[in-house]
Amino acid sequence: MRRVGELSAVAVLAAALASGGTFAATSLADGDQGTTTSASSQLPQSSVVPVTDAQRSAPDWQSVASAVGPSVVSITVKSAQGEGQGSGVVMDDRGHVLTNNHVATGAGEGSGSQITVTLSDGSTYAATIAGTDPSTDLAVLTITDPPKELTPITFGASDSLAVGDPVMAIGNPLGLSGTVTTGVVSALDRPVSTSDSSSQDPFGQGQSQGETVVTNAVQTSAAINPGNSGGALVDASGRLVGINSSIASTGSSSGGQSGSIGIGFAIPVDQARMIADQLITDGSAQHAFLGVTPSDGTAKSGSATRSGAKIEQVSQGSGAAKAGLEVGDLVVAVGDTPVTSAESLVAHVREEAVGSTVKLTVIRDGKSTQVDVTLGERTEG
Repeated sequence: MRRVGELSAVAVLAAALASGGTFAATSLADGDQGTTTSASSQLPQSSVVPVTDAQRSAPDWQSVASAVGPSVVSITVKSAQGEGQGSGVVMDDRGHVLTNNHVATGAGEGSGSQITVTLSDGSTYAATIAGTDPSTDLAVLTITDPPKELTPITFGASDSLAVGDPVMAIGNPLGLSGTVTTGVVSALDRPVSTSDSSSQDPFGQGQSQGETVVTNAVQTSAAINPGNSGGALVDASGRLVGINSSIASTGSSSGGQSGSIGIGFAIPVDQARMIADQLITDGSAQHAFLGVTPSDGTAKSGSATRSGAKIEQVSQGSGAAKAGLEVGDLVVAVGDTPVTSAESLVAHVREEAVGSTVKLTVIRDGKSTQVDVTLGERTEG
């Protein structure tokens, strides 16, 4: 069995950070929330969406690129260790820029590092770090003396997405700012594990920050390459639906950079916005805590065998303990979404807010039952 600390990346693929390694020059890859209208090709309309006449069946990508382009920035980080590039999105007119933690801190957070943000018109501004969250690979930068003409991104909603929806990725791959690629949502709730290991260190220093990021990701076929990290994944209406963060790779014996093989991952917008709002307000973020140690497991439910997250340990006083979860229980769903592994359960919990209540479907002694668990706050790890 695989325990949480031993979880590998997607199947036989390795999920590599999509910064400029996805840091391109060196190494490593509420607005209106709308509603789903799956019965129609017409996307939800609102007075605030960038492209109001968008069609799922025939997206006007030229209009989307024109509307969203000014909200996506290129980020350069310099230090004595090296230089790297990534992407980001403008959150508001106060100069807050949402990006990946591995972009913001790729050169270290010491006084010697310098961060600049380049807008779509080519103007460049100094920036500082407002807050970072390594466990979700998110960070917020603040542009120093931001211009008045900033164009904030329009936020969408994670639950408005469906597999097959058209999407566009916008960012700074390989230092080519303002690059757009298109594709579809290939999968939702895809558990993806990445870490800042030495093999993904953008500056080749062999440093490991020891933080494993487990994301319930949006998988997309839109090409994502080194430098796209922190950039926007938008729908056909131009609304932000994810922050591009990593790519799947088959590995490279030559040690070179990974590139797109048509499998990219983005942090869902609801999770990204929840963390970003906390980083702007407090400089740090709270994280939900279920209170169990899971491993991959299976259990019989009637004549079927189910895969899920087997509970190996329950923390005393946790939400899981209060809800009556027991060692040996197999968690097979969170809400209506299946859980097929320990990694999947971790990813689901990490996108929830502290204090929220989740409904778990659990198999115990061959019988399926549902348990409501109120999530606490993770205080360590």
